[in-house]
Amino acid sequence: MGLFERYLTVWVGLGIVAGVGLGLVWPAAFQAIAAIEVAHVNLVVAVFIWVMIYPMMIQIDWTAVKHVGRRPGGLVLTLVVNWLIKPFTMAALGVLFFQHVFAPWVDAKSASEYIAGMILLGVAPCTAMVFVWSQLVKGDANYTLVQVSVNDLIMVFAFAPIAAFLLGVTNITVPWQTLVLSTVLYVVLPLLAGMATRRLLQARSAHAVGDFVARLKPWSVVGLIATVVLLFGFQAGTIVAQPLVIAMIAVPLVLQSYGIFAIGWVGARLMKLPHEIAGPACLIGTSNFFELAVAVAISLFGLNSGAALATVVGVLVEVPVMLSLCWLVNRSAPARALAPA
Repeated sequence: MGLFERYLTVWVGLGIVAGVGLGLVWPAAFQAIAAIEVAHVNLVVAVFIWVMIYPMMIQIDWTAVKHVGRRPGGLVLTLVVNWLIKPFTMAALGVLFFQHVFAPWVDAKSASEYIAGMILLGVAPCTAMVFVWSQLVKGDANYTLVQVSVNDLIMVFAFAPIAAFLLGVTNITVPWQTLVLSTVLYVVLPLLAGMATRRLLQARSAHAVGDFVARLKPWSVVGLIATVVLLFGFQAGTIVAQPLVIAMIAVPLVLQSYGIFAIGWVGARLMKLPHEIAGPACLIGTSNFFELAVAVAISLFGLNSGAALATVVGVLVEVPVMLSLCWLVNRSAPARALAPA
């Protein structure tokens, strides 16, 4: 596990502190950045998000999809949890907490935006960090690659419709054009760019892809932290006035993570999946493609929205939660935890 992945929570935390501080000291600078947008897409943030996503897309090997039929159990579990369960439980928890449990302390507009941010997290299954979690639980790397590739392919077609449906169900008005544009900008185009780049690099040498991604990795860190600084810079006034808002957003996100993991783990036991497939399958459903969620939240609701804040809190919560779940998976020895396939 690299320095970036191991201390992701620390980097995001430092970005939050820097963002809040800068937002209080130089609010005019953040307002100027917010004005740089086209069709509700902030161009500065779009560049940072692409810097994050592009290296991840290069790593995806689409030729692995042809091996899906050999051991379908883990893939079926992943797809059911990611697309038939997770988005809907996330929406339900958002409504429960922000329209009922926390309603006395949160105004209706902010509550709707927090719910929207949670929904966007729930509809975006993880892509890049899955490889880290799979490695930590001694998962089958090739099978994990298949799961990620198929999930990304489904995301191209399913993200916008499911997000629009759930946002509509929770009475949040979303312009379809903006949602589709965000999906194309942050899913379809990066995927195509990643595929084209991977093909060109593979034509050079067997190690070209890994070497190129390694060179890009520091820039991914820069993109993530810069995005966090921007988001919390715009939220500085709200955070100072309402310091408990981050904790309130974190509560349903943490419950969702452990709940989805439990569903996946029970499903893996019932399906008698081997440990090296069951572990990553459960963790994929639990983790989120937070880069996509952040980008779409900004496009739909704005840089200083509660939806954008909720997606960034998701980044802060995810790493410690996922590390604890990796520990739980490793506590179960393969022979005891899951019967062989």
